[in-house]
Amino acid sequence: MGRVVLVTGVARQLGGRFVRMVQREPGVDRVLGVDVVAPGHGLGNADFVQADIRQPAIGRVLAEYGVDTVIHLDVTGTPLGAGGRTAVKETNVIGTMQLLGACQKSPAVRRLVVKSTTSVYGSAPRDPAVFLETTSPKALPSGGFAKDAVEVEGYVRGFARRRPDVAVCVLRFANILGPGADSPLAEYFSLPVLPTVFGYDPRLQFVHEDDVLEVLRIAADEPRRGTLNSGTFNVAGDGVLTLSQCSRRLGRPTVPVPLPAVTWVGTALRTVGATDFSPEQIRLLTHGRVVSTAQMRETLGFEPAYTTAGAFAAFARSRGPGLLPPKRLAAAVDRLAAARPSADGGGRGAGQPG
Repeated sequence: MGRVVLVTGVARQLGGRFVRMVQREPGVDRVLGVDVVAPGHGLGNADFVQADIRQPAIGRVLAEYGVDTVIHLDVTGTPLGAGGRTAVKETNVIGTMQLLGACQKSPAVRRLVVKSTTSVYGSAPRDPAVFLETTSPKALPSGGFAKDAVEVEGYVRGFARRRPDVAVCVLRFANILGPGADSPLAEYFSLPVLPTVFGYDPRLQFVHEDDVLEVLRIAADEPRRGTLNSGTFNVAGDGVLTLSQCSRRLGRPTVPVPLPAVTWVGTALRTVGATDFSPEQIRLLTHGRVVSTAQMRETLGFEPAYTTAGAFAAFARSRGPGLLPPKRLAAAVDRLAAARPSADGGGRGAGQPG
């Protein structure tokens, strides 16, 4: 009898792609895809179970099918259909609580993989240059998806203490980008003009959605020699990009906004449904965030196929040309930078390659 894998959040593209991937893995006998709504894409030979993980019924699903591996992907920053932010928070936090409670009662469960985010580190002026998995944030996220992820990870740690026999792996992904990216930051970069915080040029990291799938596959698999598929791992592509570099490569002009007015701009954008410009998103686009991926390589044994720049390039190609050709926009910005008085100091991020 092979492994029985349950995957949550399969109505989203990422979840659907992972289900189709994992069912081809050696030793996997059955795959269950769980979501509150039926997916609009195929799940291959997997069984779809329409269930709400916020309800205790998820425990019956684990017991009925004898699930031994749970891949929890239904932790996200964007709503699926109607419901908005309230529904997202309930699924992220209450759904995770119910799922972990069901896993705790199931003696068959032996492996748990949880999709998290590097947003748990927050973004603050005095942040370290690079976050390690053990680094404590200067200020915990105060709301939005980032705060949900902090709560989710707290519940996961409690579960790991109560069930030490279960291998638990938490993957903290940098901002996920790619042709099918579905995130607040992907929505932001899809705007025709990008509002930025005046005087700041934050450093950002990205991970390609294909690399997300591959590292999930590794984490869900039985440990290979020399690797340990449990623990907490930052996942990101090599290198960083500044926000100004991102705007150039997209061909989208920026509109610098004084920091006191950024909250008003975010409210206006949410009102028209353009993007989830939350306070945590504003902090990221002000102070940036960079994480170490040494443990991802040394302990988990994963090497991303895409760098941060490569992941962003794939995303940019999928979104089509911006208002301005990237080369022309970069040349104009460079001319302005060259004409800036030397006493100005160049500003943060000046001199960065496009």
